Amino acid sequence: GQYMTPAAIANFMASMFTLSKNMRLLDAGAGTGSLSCAFIDRALSNTKSKVELEAWEIEPVLRDYLNTSFKIYKDEFTTRFSYSVSDGDFIEQSCFLAEAGINNPFTHAILNPPYKKLSTSSDHRKYLRKAEIETVNLYAGFTALAILLLAKKGELVVIIPRSFCNGPYYKPFRELIFRECAIKQIHLFDSRKMAFKDDDVLQENIIIYMVKGVKQDDVKITSTLGADFTNIETSTSSFKDIVQPDDKEKFIRIPNDDNSEYLSPNVCTDTLDEIGVSVSTGPVVDFRHKKSLRQYPNNDEDSVPLFYSHHFVNQKFEWPKEHKKPNAIVVNDETRRWLRPAGDYVIVKRFSSKEEKRRVVAHHLKSSDVSTDLIGLENHWNFFHKDKKGLDPTFARGLCVFLNSTILDKHFRVFSGHTQVNATDLRVMKYPSRDKLIALGKKVRSIPSDQAKIDKLVDEIM
Repeated sequence: GQYMTPAAIANFMASMFTLSKNMRLLDAGAGTGSLSCAFIDRALSNTKSKVELEAWEIEPVLRDYLNTSFKIYKDEFTTRFSYSVSDGDFIEQSCFLAEAGINNPFTHAILNPPYKKLSTSSDHRKYLRKAEIETVNLYAGFTALAILLLAKKGELVVIIPRSFCNGPYYKPFRELIFRECAIKQIHLFDSRKMAFKDDDVLQENIIIYMVKGVKQDDVKITSTLGADFTNIETSTSSFKDIVQPDDKEKFIRIPNDDNSEYLSPNVCTDTLDEIGVSVSTGPVVDFRHKKSLRQYPNNDEDSVPLFYSHHFVNQKFEWPKEHKKPNAIVVNDETRRWLRPAGDYVIVKRFSSKEEKRRVVAHHLKSSDVSTDLIGLENHWNFFHKDKKGLDPTFARGLCVFLNSTILDKHFRVFSGHTQVNATDLRVMKYPSRDKLIALGKKVRSIPSDQAKIDKLVDEIM
């Protein structure tokens, strides 16, 4: 889960810091040392500065690179540079420091932490909880610990996946950031593959610059069109636009030129409660009901349709369909609670594929599409419903058109940097009024597959 930092990114990250006379630098998950070296190059170009470096790297091969590089600096800057390379587990050992209190905190930290999901029962998850850190990924654990190990007014620059900006699982991590630090700058990459173009990284990455224990002011937003940082776009956003004061989930919304077309607050005024609907994750987890799954409906059994994403392509519905996944599920005592009454639902894919241009891909599942009283919605869907039952068909068409619009997609990308669409993401958004969505639904008999037509319809209503 570790990706080495290209030199151009390392140099840019090092340039974000404010330097002082005596600096104590942390580089956890140091890799080959490109981040530390970029910092040292900049810091020691000032003849009055001194740097004490603490690098952590668990891989022996990489530690050889670190020691070779740092020895060069030590030989050149004998009295102004010192270093140590720890071979320990950063999370395990630093959690105890954070819990007990650190005597010699860091003034600066520069990180490109490893990415790896943490199971609830993992040792690293247990260590982090000792330091009152709750998170689901190594990168958030590394970053949270670095924050706790900083001195007051200490500075952190880190490149991490943007996935922490939204979703319920990263809420404790976001709250820790806001409690301990002020966000000074966020840097976006124009392309998903720009940061680590030689690696198979699907996450969208950002660079974030934070200062511990100071007042939160406006946030500088930068973005780059190329990997060499020669063409940087710069703007400033109010923090209340980045983290909206009334947002209980504390989503981090990052505006840039590509998604500057916001949903107008004068049009998108209502919560889901106000338009009278709810959104939930598809309740059927197929591997838990293997004995009840059927490739095709069976007249000899009480089986009903089970819908997957491959049943809906380009707004065309095809069921049953030849596929490795089943088309039906048997109704019995084990499955009945996970099924829903047939009706009109708006269903949204939880995972968008690489070839899809939009993050939010919605479909209208009509009551006329099925002939059974119950249906199964597989867990890779989110679905809009009214008390776990279907919606008014006209309203459902309008909501579906709105969710498939380009302006909604741009708005969604402000706070979502990955291909997953969580029910929570859809729940915290504001929507046009119910009347506007019904008016939109009256304009179409079926959901268009043409993006230009969808956008024209939404523009006319909004």
